Amino acid sequence: MNVPILKVAHLSKSYGGVRAVANVSFEVVSGERLAIIGPNGAGKTTCFNMLNGQLAPDQGKVEFEGRDIAGLKPRQVWRLGVGRTFQITETFGSMTVRENVQTALLSRHRRLRSLLTLAARAYANEADALLARVGVLDLAARACAVLAYGDLKRVELAIALANRPRLLLMDEPTAGMSPRERGELMRLTSELARRESIAVLFTEHDMDVVFNHAERILVLNQGELIADGRPTEVRVDPRVREVYLGNRFADA
Repeated sequence: MNVPILKVAHLSKSYGGVRAVANVSFEVVSGERLAIIGPNGAGKTTCFNMLNGQLAPDQGKVEFEGRDIAGLKPRQVWRLGVGRTFQITETFGSMTVRENVQTALLSRHRRLRSLLTLAARAYANEADALLARVGVLDLAARACAVLAYGDLKRVELAIALANRPRLLLMDEPTAGMSPRERGELMRLTSELARRESIAVLFTEHDMDVVFNHAERILVLNQGELIADGRPTEVRVDPRVREVYLGNRFADA
């Protein structure tokens, strides 16, 4: 039986009188691909940001590998083994693809103070190995500013993998990508999750991506968790269909 790598219990966050997240609880096990979906304003982003330290919860616990990480800063959470990608890619455009990954590796090895003197040569082989894993080694010498968006997403994934995460948080990973690029990125992510036992938790608006690549789905509405189950269960859940899916996926 797989032991949960992430345990979220009674997580809550309010802004004034508005409940963004209300008493949300769930678990994630190693190698699992879990999607969080819901209509706009459901609380997905707020929930996500409390998991990696961008927001502190008002109440509740976030345990990663048995340690309560609620309220820690993003850098502290990252160092514990939680990777993160963003809806809008976070790379240094003037730096090469290889240099972006080298910078992440320097941070992992706590050598950022040596960035200016070591960046050109430090961990180059390790950076190239990460780029090969995500399929963009041939772009290593190019500046990120000139890359196609789909390639940037792969580079960002390589950066997230630089810290050898056991949990990977992906915020709208396929936003702005073509249907072909979406499928390729999520197949790559699924393969990494299975092969390396990395738990993947992602938010997504593209329901084709969700139902084709998530093993389990959480559904939020007005800050509350209204469903938690396998795709076959969630797509026929009456409440989920009422507030979000409609009938589009009911018979898929």
